[in-house]
Amino acid sequence: MIRFSPRLAFIAVLCMVTTAFSQTAPPKPTGASGPKRPLQELPYTPSLDIPSMDKTADPCVDFYAYTCGGWMKNNPIPPDQARWNVYSKMEDENQQFLWGILEAAAKPAATRSAVDQKIGDYFGACMEESAVEKAGAAPLKKDLASIDALKSTAELAPLLARLHLSSSGSGLVFGFGSNQDFKDSNQVIGFADQGGLGLPDRDYYTKDDAKSKETRAKYVEHVQKMFELLGDKPEIAKANSETVMRIETALAKSSQTRVERRNPYNLDHKMKVEQLAAMTPSFAWKQYFDGQGLPNLQELNVASPEFFKQLEVQLKAESLPNWKAYLRWHLANANAEYLSSKFVQADFDFYRKYLRGVSEMQPRWKRCVNWVDRDLGEALGQAFVKKTFGPEVKQRTVDMTDQIEKAMESEIKAIDWMSDATKQKALEKLHGMVNKIGYPDRWRDYSGISVVRGDFFGNVTRSTVFESKRQLAKIGKPVDRGEWGMTPPTVNAYYNPQMNDINFPAGVLQPPLFDFKMDDAPNYGNTGQTIGHELTHGFDDEGRQFDAKGNLSDWWTKEDSERFEKRASCVSDQFSQYTIVDDIKINGKLTMGEDVADLGGTRLAYIAWKNATAGKTLTPEDGFTPDQRFFIGVAQWACANQRPEDLRVGAITNPHSPEKYRVNGLVSNFPEFQAAFSCKAGQPMVNKNMCRVW
Repeated sequence: MIRFSPRLAFIAVLCMVTTAFSQTAPPKPTGASGPKRPLQELPYTPSLDIPSMDKTADPCVDFYAYTCGGWMKNNPIPPDQARWNVYSKMEDENQQFLWGILEAAAKPAATRSAVDQKIGDYFGACMEESAVEKAGAAPLKKDLASIDALKSTAELAPLLARLHLSSSGSGLVFGFGSNQDFKDSNQVIGFADQGGLGLPDRDYYTKDDAKSKETRAKYVEHVQKMFELLGDKPEIAKANSETVMRIETALAKSSQTRVERRNPYNLDHKMKVEQLAAMTPSFAWKQYFDGQGLPNLQELNVASPEFFKQLEVQLKAESLPNWKAYLRWHLANANAEYLSSKFVQADFDFYRKYLRGVSEMQPRWKRCVNWVDRDLGEALGQAFVKKTFGPEVKQRTVDMTDQIEKAMESEIKAIDWMSDATKQKALEKLHGMVNKIGYPDRWRDYSGISVVRGDFFGNVTRSTVFESKRQLAKIGKPVDRGEWGMTPPTVNAYYNPQMNDINFPAGVLQPPLFDFKMDDAPNYGNTGQTIGHELTHGFDDEGRQFDAKGNLSDWWTKEDSERFEKRASCVSDQFSQYTIVDDIKINGKLTMGEDVADLGGTRLAYIAWKNATAGKTLTPEDGFTPDQRFFIGVAQWACANQRPEDLRVGAITNPHSPEKYRVNGLVSNFPEFQAAFSCKAGQPMVNKNMCRVW
């Protein structure tokens, strides 16, 4: 289930470890990842793993095969996964470790802490499969009755206000939440945005190729199946599914593309509530905001005005029964993974099996761990950090980050294509950047959530309402710059341009990504490159448009901006030549930010590593020179296998290039790499048009 969060729209993450749709399954005694039992400690894999390599490959022809060939051979994709890489394998291990923590917390005991009670009873209720199966679709009964009771489309507003607060209404019709004001990052305002689609992206509704047409037909069949599970007769369910497709297609055609949304100026449309009401007079905004607990809301940001103009057209064009059908579908779709196995099976068959090529469903323990982490993540994270993240690891990460920031400072000062005026602003932004390592300084208080053993759906709903109200309560108040957007066990990292901070949860600072036992070369190549990657996001095509305080502000001279765009276009043009799957090539404009961050992050990590080891005698280890060890570290985080179906989805939705090109496309721009492996001009790993931005 996706919860609308405008803030997350502007977080640039290193490596996506979740997908936009359900990854869960009905109860099974074992799954593709099992039978497994909880881990008592995290396994150890070195940050430079020789068995993961294929030394028969030529590093100057295919460096990815050279560094990851062994890993790819020895790590086939589990049947319950769409892709399998170093990150997802670490995530799986973290999940097994958290499973052990949750099983212990779920055991009733008089001495349980308040935190253990919350996470343990949530997990215990989730694992009570028979109760979930017995409930069937009953948890939707109240909301379905509310939809059925609608007398006119004018009554949509108060109903959506309630549904948007709960798990049963996520993303219905449009999204609403809170985020920092683009022009005043110290203040939080309301954000209304496009939404209301059941397919992964608006492009699925607009493209005319054969595969897109097939996908739309399969989607309509899936929607019909869900209507039948809700009790509709087949002929009625078919008509309703066609209605849903028609409404969603109209909304999709007026939605911004992912490339358009990379430009934050395309999302900055602050207006009075009265202006939004004039744009969509058929929707009772005052009743909606009253229902959201915001009776005094005066202004907000409308990220996609054209979408709301089209919503007005659809509110007039479609009958009340048609809107009821649309709402019933999205209610079932948003909650399918929490219902009985028939709903979960149908949800899996389309979103995971058809769209992403996954053959088996995840075991229940895994999805229950995921949901506890999602809904009570900073409670669960306390136990994870206590057992896995010592102060020495944190300090070494802080030291590495300091070295990389010093490297960026020296690069900005020495850069030859930027004027002194813009350099000064860039340095101000760099010096204003905040580093968050491991976990928050202040843990979130979940005492306002009632977690009841035996009421899984109720726990999901109450935790979602809690989080929705927590986010809405921020509107009109100063921003909390200490807040995190990821939980401590998360295997990921991100940069937030509006906060101007880089964030590294404890979950990503474990071997093999960060190896406290290993020398600096692979660590700087791996985690150092990650740090540099996130830092560079502050200066990529999107992040560079925010200033040191996180305000959307043009601090570039016209000439410097043109020079940046020319250099970034070199990267975009290079990656647009690579084929993802079949005849589908990378959308270089969509992946530009991540590709620029990979390139800049690797250069910063290399410079920082050289500075950190200056004066030291570095000798070969395991048959590799120090420089070779650095670049192997750069590559081995990306070892991966991915299903063709998932590659197709990623070609439309993923702002990251496939891992193979995040390695090969990257190193082909580095003379230092070519010197380390004695590559010659004309070989594939030598780009004749060397791209460099930072």
